[in-house]
Amino acid sequence: MTNKRTYTQEELVDQIKKRDQEAFSYLYDNYSKALFGVLRNIVSNQEDAEDLLQLLFIKIWDNISSYDTNKGRLYTWMLNLARNLAIDHTRSRHEKMKTKIQSVSESVYELKDHVSHNTESDFLGLGPIIDELKEEHKTIIDLIYFKGYTQEQVSKQLTIPLGTVKTKVRQAITKLRALTKKEILN
Repeated sequence: MTNKRTYTQEELVDQIKKRDQEAFSYLYDNYSKALFGVLRNIVSNQEDAEDLLQLLFIKIWDNISSYDTNKGRLYTWMLNLARNLAIDHTRSRHEKMKTKIQSVSESVYELKDHVSHNTESDFLGLGPIIDELKEEHKTIIDLIYFKGYTQEQVSKQLTIPLGTVKTKVRQAITKLRALTKKEILN
């Protein structure tokens, strides 16, 4: 049985920037399920989501040099790339013709089959920080950043106005920034 190498975030980014295939395979093996879950939640067709996943990893490979560790975690950067790619895809003319209305509750059940348990905040090292948030903020952050919901989907899911969702996201992010700075200084 072969021992698979593990990487810290810094090592992983450094090795991928050096075009290390093994590190990139590690990245794919450890993050593809979570990123697929995000893509699948936004894109209505599974095959399109699978294609977008491949495009996403090509984009990550091609653009890793633009990732700045000082601006956020690697997963967050990849998550934003995935969301943007999926949103661009759904906005395309081709996708508009194919899109079928899908309820949020169906999406949640489909996600459970595809999302890796590694998307939990503890795996990302954020568990203790997120635990300090109010319960309503935890729920919204979990839906938007870990499950890939849009703010509009969160509004419908929690039956609260979209403006309230936006305000709570802003409040949660402000609190998370303060808690993260506090954590870094300690």
